[in-house]
Amino acid sequence: METPPARRQPTLDEVAQLAGVSRSAASRAINNTQHVSQAKREAVERAVRELGYVPNPSARALVTNQVGAVVLALSTEDPSIFADAFFAQVLLGVSAALERADLSLTLVLAGSMDGPARLRRILRSRRADGIMLMNLHGDDPLTRLAEQTAVPVVFGGRPLHGEPRWYVDTDNRGGARLATEHLVATGHRRIATITGPLDMDVARTRHHGYQEAMAMAGLSADRVEHGDFTEASGAQAMARLLAAHPDLDAVFAASDNMAAGALRVLRAHGRSVPDEVGVVGFDDLATARHTDPQLTTVHQPIRALGHEMARMLVALLAGERPTALILPTHLVIRDSTRPL
Repeated sequence: METPPARRQPTLDEVAQLAGVSRSAASRAINNTQHVSQAKREAVERAVRELGYVPNPSARALVTNQVGAVVLALSTEDPSIFADAFFAQVLLGVSAALERADLSLTLVLAGSMDGPARLRRILRSRRADGIMLMNLHGDDPLTRLAEQTAVPVVFGGRPLHGEPRWYVDTDNRGGARLATEHLVATGHRRIATITGPLDMDVARTRHHGYQEAMAMAGLSADRVEHGDFTEASGAQAMARLLAAHPDLDAVFAASDNMAAGALRVLRAHGRSVPDEVGVVGFDDLATARHTDPQLTTVHQPIRALGHEMARMLVALLAGERPTALILPTHLVIRDSTRPL
């Protein structure tokens, strides 16, 4: 008499799918760890009974070593950064992904003198299973911390030096090229740019995109001033540009906030936008729809940036090995540009 084939054991992924929860949430429910809602715990228990799932002992040991919390660390000491529309959208995306995974979030402003040390204390005390890092400048100590820690680290945007294994970024170079090519295509030739702080990869990469488009068009790329992505810095940079290059006929600002500041100064100097000067920003924040005139800008999926960062970290905590991700950009044409 033939022995019937052994019945295949159901997998954790199948339990999670039947319960309608993430893989990591199913793991924590099965292993009776914290940060799982009662409704999800009950759904997982029903799926386990229905499928006859038996947890893997080694997987159980791994999961019970996790505390169910992660850190989003920003290299700044200014708490007002969370009022910035860009970071507010990032935070919404991060929160949505972590809620699905039943993970709690700790925000750390790690740009002060003792910021990295505070983050190390959090990691040493095992109060976080993983880290997301953003807003890095130059040879940032947070980059070195990421190299030293044993927990998974996901970068939001790349650091200035080196390329980490896991990051989510936007096509900053391609977006800046699109912005500048649009100004060239609409007849502008004396195109200036306002960069972000050049000790950040995002600012440097957008500047490179501007330079590439200008070189391809055979135009000079020496009308350059620098800001820090804020509206005030954009206004100050625009005033310097007008003083040094009064003949400029267009400006690519590397953020919508800086573009809004530039528009304000152009208006104060009696320069008509778009009739005399075309202006393009980068981000496609709500700001771009409320300037006068409404701002042509490069759209980047900001909330998706936060969401994908958190999803990548959740995947790492579940034992997966995701690949780095660069999100696409596209141009949104509004009233601040038109053919000359």
